Amino acid sequence: MIILKRLMQDRGAVIAMSIILLYVVLGLFAPIVTYYEPNHINTSDKFAGISWSHWLGTDHLGRDVLTRMIYGIRPSLLYVFIALFISVVIGAILGLIAGYFRGYIDALIMRCCDVMLAFPSYAVTLALITVFGMGVENIILAFILTRWAWFCRIIRTSVMQYTEADHVKFAKTIGMSHSSIILKHILPLTLADIAIIASSSMCSMILQMSGFSFLGLGVKAPTAEWGMMLNEARKVMFTHPEMILTTGIAIVIIVMAFNFLSDALQIAIDPRITSKEKRRAMKKGVMSI
Repeated sequence: MIILKRLMQDRGAVIAMSIILLYVVLGLFAPIVTYYEPNHINTSDKFAGISWSHWLGTDHLGRDVLTRMIYGIRPSLLYVFIALFISVVIGAILGLIAGYFRGYIDALIMRCCDVMLAFPSYAVTLALITVFGMGVENIILAFILTRWAWFCRIIRTSVMQYTEADHVKFAKTIGMSHSSIILKHILPLTLADIAIIASSSMCSMILQMSGFSFLGLGVKAPTAEWGMMLNEARKVMFTHPEMILTTGIAIVIIVMAFNFLSDALQIAIDPRITSKEKRRAMKKGVMSI
């Protein structure tokens, strides 16, 4: 695939994908790659410094920080992956239907999107937490409810520009079924757009998940999760600043990796973007001079 080949030629994209893959592997195989239990308490060893036995030290309960960070990948990243995947699937199916068939079907789906997009994601999440209680599953449900409509709108717009393409018109002329046209001629063209919006929205979803857990609305203690770890480290941030720095850096790295991947995907899909940006930068430089 030419897009993948272009990505592999981009050093920043390769580094970003390597970081994401490393996080995913560590999260999936956390019991294998770690020596300690994430919730094992040893108060006699609390706030231990960096050593061979504790590479990032221990927290206020003597729990190994690195172990908890690795286990925290699951709710902070892998669960977000699940929510993103479900949202993209729902949005893609409805977006393909709305953009291809148009008419009253399009109008009906778009009005549903308007209703869902009228509610801020934070308000929906807080409402679900109020009704069903705290828990990561309610945050995931809120992500799905608020994100599918956004994906649906973007994918619908992408589909509408491809329905008038010559190869799609030819497929309709020879009597190919609607489902075959969508799957064979339109869906492959929209996959690149779906990948871009999915990778870019992943950043905000990771930050929101950590943010709700930081406020005590996400995972329940003593579950290892990045936002929960930041909340616990907040109490000792002046006496032990390393407690909040390690988790914060882990979040920054993965968010930056997804941002770099999203930018690299846009450039790989349309290489002209780089030349346009260079010309724009040169014009700005000339104007500033």
